[in-house]
Amino acid sequence: MNLIWQQCSGNEWGTLLGVDLNHVHFNNMEGVYIIWQGNGPVIRVGQGNIKDRLYHHRNDPKITQHQSLYVTWAPVQSLYRDGVERYLANTLRPIVGDVFPNAIPKPVSLPWHWKM
Repeated sequence: MNLIWQQCSGNEWGTLLGVDLNHVHFNNMEGVYIIWQGNGPVIRVGQGNIKDRLYHHRNDPKITQHQSLYVTWAPVQSLYRDGVERYLANTLRPIVGDVFPNAIPKPVSLPWHWKM
């Protein structure tokens, strides 16, 4: 499945703390997301209402203890989200979060080339 990973204006990756979650873009935006540390590890992957989930993660010290956090998200229909999240967790091995859906992984395109 080819996902359309979102970036901020200017085709730049947004920072977790800098993305304007009040922008109309986030109204009813549902899908999956990835939070990562600069050129470092993936910190968290997840799914749901993107605005709500990112707002929650901005206030989670397990995540915010890391510096230079970036975020991207992609719209995904609810029917596929569990499998997509499982694939992202298996592939990217986030360092925060250990409860991911017990679902058959649904392979998707990643927002960047990723070496495991």
